[in-house]
Amino acid sequence: MALRRAARVILVGAPGVGKGTQSERLLRRFPQLSSISSGDLLRYNVQQRTPLGIKVESVMKSGGLVSDDIILRLISNELTQRGWLNSTHPAGNVLTLASSALSAEGAHPFQDDAEVAAFLSSPAQARGFIQSQLSNDPAHSFLLDGFPRTATQAKRLDEIVPINLVVSLKTPVDVILERISGRWVHEPSGRVYNTTFNAPKVPGVDDVTGEPLVRRADDDEKVYLARYKKFQETAEPLLEHYARQGVLWEVEGMSSDEITPKLISEFERHFVE
Repeated sequence: MALRRAARVILVGAPGVGKGTQSERLLRRFPQLSSISSGDLLRYNVQQRTPLGIKVESVMKSGGLVSDDIILRLISNELTQRGWLNSTHPAGNVLTLASSALSAEGAHPFQDDAEVAAFLSSPAQARGFIQSQLSNDPAHSFLLDGFPRTATQAKRLDEIVPINLVVSLKTPVDVILERISGRWVHEPSGRVYNTTFNAPKVPGVDDVTGEPLVRRADDDEKVYLARYKKFQETAEPLLEHYARQGVLWEVEGMSSDEITPKLISEFERHFVE
């Protein structure tokens, strides 16, 4: 189905609520829609051994959080490289991160970490984040995954990307716990299976590669409940931020199959009709 307006969408939901499933279904339903994942962008840079990847690899391996400024720069760069964001920054080029410095081809390079810190702490206008024009072409529609997770991050994202729909996915926590108890993952690809639905053709084996599936350590009930509590603490102000902007829509269901028709209908109302 063809979109008539550019969709810039974020799905918000507790771990295990089915954000990945809903994203896949939206992407299949609306071919103009693309997925932009902050995690995938970081992993790609690490795998390709780019200067940025080298800089953040140790942080990612240790489970640490990459700074918001770097994530924002990644998103800005990705949109600019796709031709969806037209920057009017004086440098006129996309900035990239080096192992100990930031540089811009044709612009002034940064010589050390002190200059990097000065750049990242400068006002958004000086960094070129809000001196940009985002394309309204429906073909430039995207789901943004992995960012923002907090209201503070959302406010920073507003500087470069005006999100026009935020979907809050809700499923009772006891249903999610039952769901994750049967979840198995193919780690290299990220494919997720479940013994109660979407089971692998051969128990414990990935359908595509034949490699073994594993259980995630964070699918343990105690670990999950701790993550769920943390999610609630950060999600409430995040959703309030987008509610004030008038772009929040909430949907609840006991399963992904129950939520999907409602989500598709709302998506069409916003971007097709």
